[in-house]
Amino acid sequence: MVKITGTTQILAVIGDPVKHSFSPLMHNAAIAQMALDYVYVALPITATDLADAVRGFETIGLVGFNITIPHKQAILPLLSEVSDVAQAVGAVNTVRWTGSGWAGTNTDVEGFLSPLVAMEKDWSQTSAVVLGNGGAARAVVAGCAQLGCAEVHVVGRSAEKLAAFEQSWAGSAFGQNLQVHTWDALGELMPGAGLVVNTTPVGMSPKVEASPVSQEVMTKMQAGAIAYDLIYVPNPTRFLREAQAQGAIVLDGLEMLVQQGAAALRIWTGGEVPVDVMRKTLKGHLGL
Repeated sequence: MVKITGTTQILAVIGDPVKHSFSPLMHNAAIAQMALDYVYVALPITATDLADAVRGFETIGLVGFNITIPHKQAILPLLSEVSDVAQAVGAVNTVRWTGSGWAGTNTDVEGFLSPLVAMEKDWSQTSAVVLGNGGAARAVVAGCAQLGCAEVHVVGRSAEKLAAFEQSWAGSAFGQNLQVHTWDALGELMPGAGLVVNTTPVGMSPKVEASPVSQEVMTKMQAGAIAYDLIYVPNPTRFLREAQAQGAIVLDGLEMLVQQGAAALRIWTGGEVPVDVMRKTLKGHLGL
């Protein structure tokens, strides 16, 4: 357990809502293993209180904090430094105090990439299909660009929102191989996809038997393709079950959650992070 004393330094996750967050579980488990005088807490902060909260964090000497919905973009004007990857994604999920201001970055990209990089695969011929065009999709697009995917196809429901999504990457190295499509193009894209990533909430509770991909389209997924669902509860999702039945390699979102958290903890502490402890803690909590 984390021992809290008068010298304990504070880390946090902020959001609205934030009580559902698993971050305190895995971070405090790692902090205890590392024998650090830190504690990680969840702080509910509304959009109207965000600026005041960030000023308050400086006053009380917060070391750093994670950011979840709905503040990942709203935090940007309150930071003195923003990393290149966070600027490209347009969102920050990890902030640290530098001594003179707050510096923000995005570890969601690193978290997303971790299980893919571990495959030691040549991605230069891979066509990636990204389901959804929200905030999570932005981190995935940046990640696919870093992998060196030959093509990145983003599929969404609204042609207007897709156009805005595509335009937001104009001039960025991360968006060079990006193409956008409405959902009816998915059947044509699926046979050539080597990586299919679900960034939508389809399949989460309470509609756990829903899938973002119809059964008809799923039959077009090639054996050996990688199906990656950023959802980690339920585990596995219907999308992953049906992809596996087609012979796909499946990845769920739990490892991304663990790895983005581990990356943040490295930034704050500069130490070696016990990723296995974080993973084991979450799996135990989720009964996996």
